Amino acid sequence: MYREKSYSTSNGYVVLLFLLTVAVLSFLSIIRNAPRENVGAVILSVLVLVVALFCLGGLFIVNPNEAKALVLFGKYKGTVKSDGFFWANPFLVKRRISLRVRNFETAKLKVNDNRANPIEIGAIVVWKVVETAEALFEVDNYEKYVSVQTESALRSTASQFAYDAHATGEESLSTHAAEVSKHLQAAIQERLSRAGVEVLEARISHLAYAPEIAAAMLQRQQASAIIAARFKIVEGAVGMVENALELLSSKQIVQLDEERKAAMVSNLLVVLCSERGTQPVLNTGSLYT
Repeated sequence: MYREKSYSTSNGYVVLLFLLTVAVLSFLSIIRNAPRENVGAVILSVLVLVVALFCLGGLFIVNPNEAKALVLFGKYKGTVKSDGFFWANPFLVKRRISLRVRNFETAKLKVNDNRANPIEIGAIVVWKVVETAEALFEVDNYEKYVSVQTESALRSTASQFAYDAHATGEESLSTHAAEVSKHLQAAIQERLSRAGVEVLEARISHLAYAPEIAAAMLQRQQASAIIAARFKIVEGAVGMVENALELLSSKQIVQLDEERKAAMVSNLLVVLCSERGTQPVLNTGSLYT
């Protein structure tokens, strides 16, 4: 298993100045010795000039938030992460790799939740390379590897949660976004650990029932909402009726027997729980007629 290691380089500006000086002096030596037919000096100057020009190929630049992995004849020698202008062995192959933060959005995947309901789900993953040797040499293409493994982790996470919570305290995809995101991030990080990638954030970007069951699930959600609303209405109406009876009794406005109380409760509940406005009926006789 490849592990990242640093590589010692030389200052590019110093080496560049030195090589240019050697190249200029060699060129001047060739001009001076050629008319004199000093073959040995000319050959030596030409060789020095060629070596100086060849060594210029060892100069390279590392931009901010980038790295260069150095490979010599198929063997990994180290990585340069510091930004700047450097020189290294001209025979080294310098492979650039970005250390910047990137984001990736998956396609809308069709999966089954833990209740076997087909759903559509998508996610956004924020990641960056932290281990250059693993990213370059442990996997074939680390960007494609991130894409494939993210979709695999998303499918696995979606199958472990229900779309909607049907019990108190149950975690679901639609109601516990923070918990689902943490679970998804951990699942992706586990898969990408061999690629030298750190997952900074993972969150659900799209969530919906599959089209074939969307209408039925919408009716179910509407029914649940209506039941919950009715429960609150009845609960409030009972409290208002109770309060009304207590006020009538405490202020001695009117004395009602049990039968009249039952009738009053029934009428108040009808008025308070009805979906439509009620039509009042005026009693012009006595209370008991």
